[in-house]
Amino acid sequence: MAKLVTWNPDGVAQWAAEAPTEGAVLVHSLRGFLDAGKAGAIVAEHLRTFETINLATFDIDALLDYRSRRPEMTFSVNEWTGYDEPYLDLDMVRDGSGTPFLLLHGFEPDVKWERYIRAVREIVDRLGVGLTLGTHGIPMASPHTRPISTTVHGTRQDLMPDAPSLFGTVTVPASAQNLMEYRFGQWGLAAINVAVHVPHYLAQSAYPQAAQRAIKGLEDISGLELKPAELDEAAARAQEEIDRQMSESEEIQALVGVLEEQYDAFVQSRGEGIPVEGGLPSADELGAEFEKFLAQQRWDQPPNA
Repeated sequence: MAKLVTWNPDGVAQWAAEAPTEGAVLVHSLRGFLDAGKAGAIVAEHLRTFETINLATFDIDALLDYRSRRPEMTFSVNEWTGYDEPYLDLDMVRDGSGTPFLLLHGFEPDVKWERYIRAVREIVDRLGVGLTLGTHGIPMASPHTRPISTTVHGTRQDLMPDAPSLFGTVTVPASAQNLMEYRFGQWGLAAINVAVHVPHYLAQSAYPQAAQRAIKGLEDISGLELKPAELDEAAARAQEEIDRQMSESEEIQALVGVLEEQYDAFVQSRGEGIPVEGGLPSADELGAEFEKFLAQQRWDQPPNA
C-alpha cells in the first residue's frame, strides 16, 4: 500500500526544535464540505499569511474524487494557463507571539476517510499534539445585524465554553472533519470544533465576519494569538456590499426584519428562563437547511470566490 503522508525532514526537525514541551495545538480547516460564508476557508487562508514551514504532504490523488469535485482550470486564448491544484498539507505556523502550532489545510478527502483519520492520529502522536481544533461555518436562520454566535462541540467538555446550545438532536450528512472528532473521542484524544452560525442568506458568499468570530473562538480555547483584526478591512468591504444589497431590495429588508424579531424574542426568552416556542429553527428545520445549502454548494470554488 502506498504511503498516504510524505514527511519533510527539515520541517519536522524545525518543529522538534521549537514545539511546546506539552499541549501542542493542531488547527485544521479543509475545503470541500459544509462551510457557510467560507468561514473556515478564510481562516485557513488567514493563518497561511503567518510564517509557515511545511512538515508533511498528503497524497491527494488517493483521497480526492476528481469526477465529483473538479478543480478549476484557466484557459486563455489558445492555451491552458492555470490550474487550482488540489493539495492537503501540514504546516508549522508561528502565531502573533511566536508560539508554534500546526495547520492542516487543503482539500477535504472524498474517499478513504478512516485511513485519513488514522494518518492524522499518527501525526498527533508523532508531533506531541495535545489539542486538535477545527472550524467551519454553518447556515442558520439568524440576521447579520446581531452578534455572530457559535456552536462549540468536541470530546472534552472542560475545554468548551459554558454556553447553552441551540441544538437538541439533529441528523446531518457526515464530513471527514466531524468523523475525525468522533473517532478522536473514541480514542480519548482532545478534539474541539468551532461551528460559526452564518446567516443563511449569506451562506454562499465570503463572510469575513464569520471567520473573525471563528478565529476568536480558536484563540479562546487554545490561547494562541491569531490576529483576527487583520480581517477588519475585508469585513468592512463585505458589510458595504451587504448594506448596498439591502438598500436595493425590500424583500431582503423584510427577511432581515423577521429574523431580527425571531432572534430578539429567542434571546429575551432564554435570558428570562422561559421555554422558547418558535424563534430559532427546530432540529428538523436545521437539517433541511443543511441539505438545501449542500444542494447549492459548488465544491470547486476557491475560498474567496
